[in-house]
Amino acid sequence: MRTLTLPQARRIALAAQGFAEPRPAGRIDIRHFRRVIKRINLLQLDSVNVAVRAHYMPMFSRLGAYDRSTLDAWINGPEMFEYLGHVASVMPTDDLPMLRHRMRNRKAYSRSREVMRNHPEYFDQVYEEVAERGPLTVSDLSDPGSRTGPWWGHGRGKVALDWLYVTGRLTIRGRTPNFVSIYDLPERVFSPDLLGRELSKEEAQREMLVRGARAHGVGTLADLADYYRITHAGARLAELVEDGQLEEVAVESWKQPAYLNPEARRPRNMRARALLAPFDPVVWFRDRTERLFNFHYRIEIYVPEPDRRFGYYVYPFLLGDELVGRVDLKADRKAGVLRALGTYVEDGQDPSRVAPELAAELRLMAAWLGLAEVHVSNKGNLSAALRNAL
Repeated sequence: MRTLTLPQARRIALAAQGFAEPRPAGRIDIRHFRRVIKRINLLQLDSVNVAVRAHYMPMFSRLGAYDRSTLDAWINGPEMFEYLGHVASVMPTDDLPMLRHRMRNRKAYSRSREVMRNHPEYFDQVYEEVAERGPLTVSDLSDPGSRTGPWWGHGRGKVALDWLYVTGRLTIRGRTPNFVSIYDLPERVFSPDLLGRELSKEEAQREMLVRGARAHGVGTLADLADYYRITHAGARLAELVEDGQLEEVAVESWKQPAYLNPEARRPRNMRARALLAPFDPVVWFRDRTERLFNFHYRIEIYVPEPDRRFGYYVYPFLLGDELVGRVDLKADRKAGVLRALGTYVEDGQDPSRVAPELAAELRLMAAWLGLAEVHVSNKGNLSAALRNAL
């Protein structure tokens, strides 16, 4: 069994994610988006918009500044669709047969069970309303119900629409400019040929593991399974190793065996520079992030402000083949300012090296978001050097 050093594993992983190539020099268009998706498979969705919505960042991290409305039009068009890939995600429409088994085997969650118990006829009523009047958002329903609380305290209309969506009776055909889901019948969105195809659970799991391996380059069973959030995948993994689609290897300091995509690139060095959203595939599985980069990372949105260590919405900063720092960002759109509310350099990293590179990336991000300035607060052990670099 071959052994990879940790720097080798990092470079393989980053190359698989598209960071071994320079950003395009010219205008970014749909062809660039397609190339990114071919590598990373999907864009995870998240509603938090404190700086920019999460699904916009992976493209920016890999491509640089682009027109977000062009991406919106593409992911709301026929080439892409939304479903539970790595949780809520947008993916190529051709991936629908790989996910159909999830729709058939979905188990009701507590809020949907409650609505089913109290209003058993309601789900069919919502379905019929979409069929007759669709496409619809929740506010378009004749009886959407009322919210029961903050965060996930959705009214029964949203509960019903989401349940019909996750079980495949409805689909999300796009989102409004305010990120509200638009629901419709699958047969009005997808071709009959696509709707007529379905992989078995075993076939789908094999394909998901292969795609996870291509996107990660190298990873443990947990890493590869997490890419599409599959469970009990050990038997499928063993089949892929036996078939030669994956190679079992050891990675320095990792306790678990690792699995290498035999076609993965293995660059000798890495010149990447990027801010990574909390839901970028490089960092979304926190255990892998710590093993691969020695970078302990947690999102602190749900942590009370006095107890936060780094901030509300923190972006890791990639430089070369290392995560060298982190920055808590907020887009102050009214003032036209990108605010770095807290900036930190990792132990052992040189602030005089990190600060100029982070400053350049923040200026690029601010311009991309249409913000005129970058302001750096006093919080964090990189703040003084970063202000000087700006």
